[in-house]
Amino acid sequence: MPLVPSRTSLRRTVPAGLAVLALGLAGCGESDAGADADAGTGATTAGYPVTVDNCGTEVTFEQAPERVVAIKSTSTELMLALGLGDRLVAHAFADGPVPEEWADEVAGVTLLSEKAPSQEVVLEQEPDLVLAGWESNLVADTAGERDDLAALGVNSYVSPSACQESPYAPDPMTFDLLFSQFEEAGQVLGAPDAAAELVAEQRAALEDLERAPEGTTALWWSSGTDTPFVGGGAGAPQMMMEAVGLENIAGDVDQAWSSLGWESVIEEDPDVLVLVDADWNQAATKIEFLESNPATAELTAVREGRYLTVPMPAAEAGVRSVPAVLDLARQLGELGLLEEAGAGS
Repeated sequence: MPLVPSRTSLRRTVPAGLAVLALGLAGCGESDAGADADAGTGATTAGYPVTVDNCGTEVTFEQAPERVVAIKSTSTELMLALGLGDRLVAHAFADGPVPEEWADEVAGVTLLSEKAPSQEVVLEQEPDLVLAGWESNLVADTAGERDDLAALGVNSYVSPSACQESPYAPDPMTFDLLFSQFEEAGQVLGAPDAAAELVAEQRAALEDLERAPEGTTALWWSSGTDTPFVGGGAGAPQMMMEAVGLENIAGDVDQAWSSLGWESVIEEDPDVLVLVDADWNQAATKIEFLESNPATAELTAVREGRYLTVPMPAAEAGVRSVPAVLDLARQLGELGLLEEAGAGS
């Protein structure tokens, strides 16, 4: 089995919206096949133009973007993972620090704002692309409507995993979809080889992943105290928990994220609690709440101290999803909750 899906296999595995996009990319590739062979000598022209249907907005790239403003950690880290840090003119709305390997590189990039930046602030950077982690990063009171940016000569691209409307919203999010999105981003950003290498590395990492015993249940708690905000059955938390063999007690919720009352959590009594660790809502604070509240203190996971943590920047689908899964498996191993070798064969 090839590590990187072919165009044909990509069409089979992506939902309708992304299939349209993939076909668009394939069409561009066929068109370019007859183009001047000299196009292969420049990263800014080879493989272009590229037209994509991104969350329902058609965007055409005539050449590789050279001045990128990245909003959200998933966008910034995608650029860095593809070796394109030198094209980042600014970033914003970081969910937390980047991995240590990129710390020095991102330290030299202008941080526009702690939250979603305004259009005025973004345009001051004279970008040719705004790379957004959420669709809401590209509205009138943030970086600006996509049509308005396009009229100013600024392309926009939203992480497809964050598309909100059918048929573009992942249903559910899967690693196959995530990897197809990396490949698409590689085409858009002019780094297809780097994207293919990233996908191959991450697919290989998942092949050797150890899993929890069948039937091990878990809750992914992101935020909220009175009513916890948790990972549902359609998004990145479900994708990552499934990868390590955890059964999401909120898996029947057909949303990426949802509120879930403590009564329901107590009734389901998960074996493990996955706690998102953010600067503004630390895992340690969540544990303190769980252990001090008489009702939640009786949860099996709390009595047994079965806590797993995920850093906030890795809680959404992106280049850190696979490393986060590997770390979850490591933590399960420390708790003695990995399936014994050969048990699942």
